[in-house]
This record gives sequence, structure tokens and C-alpha cells, in this order.
Amino acid sequence: MKQPNSKFIKVRCSKCKNEQVVFGKAATKVKCLVCGKDVADPTGGKIKLKARVLEVLE
Repeated sequence: MKQPNSKFIKVRCSKCKNEQVVFGKAATKVKCLVCGKDVADPTGGKIKLKARVLEVLE
């Protein structure tokens, strides 16, 4: 059985420069844990990022 191609992504908030890890297929809006700015929006599949990608984690 094939594993799903889901990844975690390390991003940096454009407002406060906080770094956090988000799921690549999140079903809800993701906000920065420090300042509350939107970091990613759900699209029904992969998320639409609004922050800088630092690293893709396996």
C-alpha cells in the first residue's frame, strides 16, 4: 500500500519572523502562533502559503 505524500513545512511569518511547522494539507486556516497573522489557507488539497518556506520536512 502506497503512503500518502503529505509533508510538514517549516515557514517564517512575514510580520514577526516567528518560525513554525505547518502541515502541507491542513484543512483549516493556519495562523502564526505569536502574532496571529494568517500563515496558510486551505484549498481542499495542498495549502496556499502566505509565509516564507524555510524547509520541507519528510
